[in-house]
Amino acid sequence: MIRGLDTLRADFNVLQARQQNLSSNVANVNTSGYQQKHLFQAALADVRLHNYENGPQNDQYNGLVGGISWHNQISGAKIDTTMGALKHTERPTDFAINGDGYFVVQGPNNQQLYTKNGNFRLNQQNQLVTQEGYPVLGANGQAVTGTANPNLMVVTFNDNNNIQNLGATYYTTTGGVSQVQNLQVQAGYLVDSNVSMADAMTEMMQTVREFQSSQQVLSATNQTLDKAVNNLGKV
Repeated sequence: MIRGLDTLRADFNVLQARQQNLSSNVANVNTSGYQQKHLFQAALADVRLHNYENGPQNDQYNGLVGGISWHNQISGAKIDTTMGALKHTERPTDFAINGDGYFVVQGPNNQQLYTKNGNFRLNQQNQLVTQEGYPVLGANGQAVTGTANPNLMVVTFNDNNNIQNLGATYYTTTGGVSQVQNLQVQAGYLVDSNVSMADAMTEMMQTVREFQSSQQVLSATNQTLDKAVNNLGKV
């Protein structure tokens, strides 16, 4: 019974992580350049089972009789790099990459960050910057001035499995990037979020149902423990 409580605790932790991730995706459904994140769960490695038998002493080891996995866990996460739809804004400082590419901006401590969100603006030096004020880099690695057709640096990730989200629409990677020249950058457009509300709501409903099922199991386990402690204990 105590093992059952531990299994339920782990199950609630998994469901809570899934719900938080879904909430983050849904909250950014209208955020330009946002890429949804998917979580993966897997069962823990099997625990080897054995027993003891042979008379009152129960001292004969019976060896391996099978295995069991007590609960699931979050095994990883992956950024969905599917491109969102293009949206026409007509603003001259908005840019969209028509393809699998990312703009490069200079973040805090001169760290290069990558984003699909081309919702830029001009600073006092007439340079293109993000809404947070990060300079947008050109193909030469320098900050871009607000010209009509800026030569923006566009890169692709060498391995999409190594993408890490740094918050909002900024990403980094441990797998390296490659600069590309053959992707079209369209002024006056933005890339929409790739979050599908229909899919997100379906997954949210499934998560809620799993919460309800686990709560019912928790209630049954609690009633069993109550009888074991308060009723059987009196015999």
